[in-house]
Amino acid sequence: MTESQVVFREFGDAINIGRYFWAFTSVRGSRDEIERIIAADGVIASREHSGLRGAIEWRVRTGELKAVLPGVFAPPGTASLPRTRMAAVGHWDAAAVLTHEAAAAASFWSGIAVPVVHCAVRHERAVRPGFLFSQRRIPAELVCSRGSLRLTSPALTSLDLCESLGGSAIDQALRTRSTTLALMHIALDLTKGRAGNPKRLELLLDSRDEPWSEAERQFHRLLRAAGITGWQANRPVRISSLNVYPDVVFRRQRLVIEIDGREFHSDREAFESDRRRQNLLVLNGWRVLRVTWRMIQGEPDHVIAMVREAIAMSVIG
Repeated sequence: MTESQVVFREFGDAINIGRYFWAFTSVRGSRDEIERIIAADGVIASREHSGLRGAIEWRVRTGELKAVLPGVFAPPGTASLPRTRMAAVGHWDAAAVLTHEAAAAASFWSGIAVPVVHCAVRHERAVRPGFLFSQRRIPAELVCSRGSLRLTSPALTSLDLCESLGGSAIDQALRTRSTTLALMHIALDLTKGRAGNPKRLELLLDSRDEPWSEAERQFHRLLRAAGITGWQANRPVRISSLNVYPDVVFRRQRLVIEIDGREFHSDREAFESDRRRQNLLVLNGWRVLRVTWRMIQGEPDHVIAMVREAIAMSVIG
């Protein structure tokens, strides 16, 4: 082999090595970029990253990515998670609006289960596992945004959930101060003619004293049925430099009634907070009664009699 042939061969080898290196770094760079996007967004949409389309398709073929919705992908281990399905909606259809449990989870109810991601869409969509699409127009006033997600406002979300959860959805929205009864009434008015609206209106009227739980709702019904007035629910009481929020307060009588719901004591922090609040009230001259869900359900007459006696004692005092 001549010297020139040797030089040419070495030059050719160098070119091939350069090509292999470029291909390797390109693949590595694509992988890193895809992983960065998924880490930030939970999913990656091929139409939003045309330069990565080939790399995305390759990873789909090799099983490293899985379609969540058409053109939107995630790692197989996370593709079926509710948060991934929710994230995919915004990248799949910019006009889609999350509703029901998905909207609640993204706004005021982080712990709610999301078995199916409900979406309001403008056009008919094919059925997809894990999703439920409905052709529904959401008034612009009742749509809010969380990053790339569009979702119904807490006022409308809580009304939507009344169909499956009853008043609990309203209670949760009020307890988290995510919306108000006034805004819920506006949301109901802006969505006139929907099936189930009479029941939603009934629940809103039943919520006029703003219960924060089903136990509170039941207790309010007892008070109203007994004709007991002069009370407020979940309103601030100023003690020293603090505001505390008793479940029910009779201000003139300096009487507070705390209601222990069905899941009472399930949260240790809430248990401790309730005790600190009760001690603070008692040390500042308030009397505190505690009633339980079981008492409200099984001994309503006894509960009302106890409340009347406490009010009478305040008047005598």
